[in-house]
Amino acid sequence: MNAPGNPPLIELQGLTKTYGTGDAAFQALKGIDLTIRAGEFVAIIGPSGSGKSTLMNVLGCLDTATTGTYRYQGIAVETLTTDQRSLLRRYALGFIFQGFNLLARTSSLENVELPLLYRGISRRERREKAVAALTSVGLPTKLGNTPGELSGGQQQRVAIARAIVTRPSTLFADEPTGNLDSVTTRDVMEILTRLNVDQGITVMLVTHEDGVAACARRTVLIRDGRVESDVSR
Repeated sequence: MNAPGNPPLIELQGLTKTYGTGDAAFQALKGIDLTIRAGEFVAIIGPSGSGKSTLMNVLGCLDTATTGTYRYQGIAVETLTTDQRSLLRRYALGFIFQGFNLLARTSSLENVELPLLYRGISRRERREKAVAALTSVGLPTKLGNTPGELSGGQQQRVAIARAIVTRPSTLFADEPTGNLDSVTTRDVMEILTRLNVDQGITVMLVTHEDGVAACARRTVLIRDGRVESDVSR
């Protein structure tokens, strides 16, 4: 999606994150300044321990910054209560992880329905939306299968369907292809690209794979807790 003229979705100024105190303190983020516009597809890259996953966790409201400002659609996230951040995650954000995080004894359909259950949506509407989401990722015949009956690539497709069933404005993907072979990686990246282009979902992707990062339209390199480079294609 062409995003340069779109309004800022995420704005970070002087963002830091420190773990521990005193001599044991470790500063994972050291003053991040970053603006992401609605509709962008951004890859966050960097070596292990660079702070990229910490940054993703803060952006996704799974963790809080120590200092600095984080605005999401103009909202000062650092001023929100725990419950308010939870509501932001529930209604605006979607998450995909390397480990899939599916309920082992639960069908694909039920796994995808879960975020809708938290919203209090009726059973009939939950089913309709979950079926549509699974169909959009190419799994219309796997509704009743549990994760153990699916390949790794199919499990990740279920995880993507679960992330998009609520129609989030932003999708955070943390190493989503880390456990997949090259063919399945390509399939998953095609799905994420389609979601970005066709539905206008902003995609924030953490990866250490150059080929995966190349699918994004913008690449931000994090090194030692700082933005080292920011390149748009």
